Amino acid sequence: MTNKKVKREIFANTSFEETRIAILEDGKLSELFWERRSSGNIVGNIYKARVENVLPGISSAFMDIGLDKNAYIYISDVLGNQKDAIDKLLKKDQEVMVQVTKDAIGTKGMKVTMDVSLPGRYLVLTPFQDFVGVSKSIEDDGERKRLSAIMRKIADSKMLGTKGCIVRTEAEGATEEELEREIKYLLRMWDTVQGRYDSSRPPALLHKDLDMTMQVARDILSDETAIYMLDNRDDYNNVAELAAKISPDLKDRVKYYDSKTPIFKAFGIEKGIEELRKIKVPLPNGGSIIIQEAESLCAIDVNTGRFTGNKSQEETVTATNIEAAQEVARQLRLRNIGGIIVIDFIDMKKASNRSKVVSSLEAAVARDRAKIRILPITRLGLVEMTRERKRESTNSLLTEECPECHGSGRVLSSESIRIQIQREIHNITMGRPGGSLRVITHPILAEVLKKKQAMMEKNVHRSVKLASDPQLTWEDYRIILE
Repeated sequence: MTNKKVKREIFANTSFEETRIAILEDGKLSELFWERRSSGNIVGNIYKARVENVLPGISSAFMDIGLDKNAYIYISDVLGNQKDAIDKLLKKDQEVMVQVTKDAIGTKGMKVTMDVSLPGRYLVLTPFQDFVGVSKSIEDDGERKRLSAIMRKIADSKMLGTKGCIVRTEAEGATEEELEREIKYLLRMWDTVQGRYDSSRPPALLHKDLDMTMQVARDILSDETAIYMLDNRDDYNNVAELAAKISPDLKDRVKYYDSKTPIFKAFGIEKGIEELRKIKVPLPNGGSIIIQEAESLCAIDVNTGRFTGNKSQEETVTATNIEAAQEVARQLRLRNIGGIIVIDFIDMKKASNRSKVVSSLEAAVARDRAKIRILPITRLGLVEMTRERKRESTNSLLTEECPECHGSGRVLSSESIRIQIQREIHNITMGRPGGSLRVITHPILAEVLKKKQAMMEKNVHRSVKLASDPQLTWEDYRIILE
């Protein structure tokens, strides 16, 4: 299926602490990139590493690349005979070249591979592979044949030697001269990396990938992009210079933003970012989806809400599920949710309708650059899918565990706290009546308890004065006997 053209707009906001890049598709916020100075983005960086320890039991090894956490490598990312055990391929203190493929997430260190690649605008150079091919995302047969012919000619010229090369989707329409020029550029870059490897002691950084604003220019700026607007003069100059080199016809779409209103506020992006913390996302026709992220799994629930439609229940449910499938695809990209995802669609009786919903989901995730696998829908309306995780999710980047609910998302109800207070008063007074006492709570809880004050006094057989202290958390309280 060919995806319809969308209008893409890119906005970049740079401050002292971080760079944020927002991508809007047909006016809707679709993707966010973050780069913080404190953590830095290391995906794509190439290092000379030292093997720290090899663990045959889990077919993995840990490597020192010069950062706080050791990186880990799985046997499928180790070069050599894949039939050999990992302790045959890697030894402690061995020096190897690795590239970071996934950032550190939670307690896990960064993931690395020995199968290094160097991406350009049109091509990806794979120095340790000899395969030359064209991206499957290029669907036009005529264009695939044209690009394949160019790559065969380049391969026959021995320019690549024993190295491999993959043609990226962005190469559609690129000329033979442009592809040759990029191959020469990537080969020079590889010679530099190889030279640094030969002359440095591990752990050492051999190659740093482009910063976020430049990566977006290289990977995302295309004919579909109406504008790429940046609010930092240096970033704008760098991106404009890169665009002039790789796609001169797109240079005029790179703009500098110098208005007083912050760029994300001016284009309504800040409000969209605030919405990302909410677990409930409304759908246009009154339904909603509930997104609940756990450490290794994300559960998404679809609700009809007030949407009843004017057709049969089955058609109404199917329409809501299709709407939800499209919104789920957008939210996964926007929130950068990876790992295992389970979507609980509303039950549909007809297999044809279940198939329609899955097809709608598959079409909606087609624009996602992350690798996605969708399993068939079950009779209960459950869809299991996986989405490649390269960086931590937007939710874990923006938030941390709540000190009051300790990550559960829930606190004791006002009624539970009232009963707990009464129980504690009974224990303190040994159930003896008479006298008065003061109960100090969170201000909102104090207002709730005032409505139950008479009941509390009857239950504890004492006069109860209620007071509030804004310094107290929701579940904290003080009981003072007078």
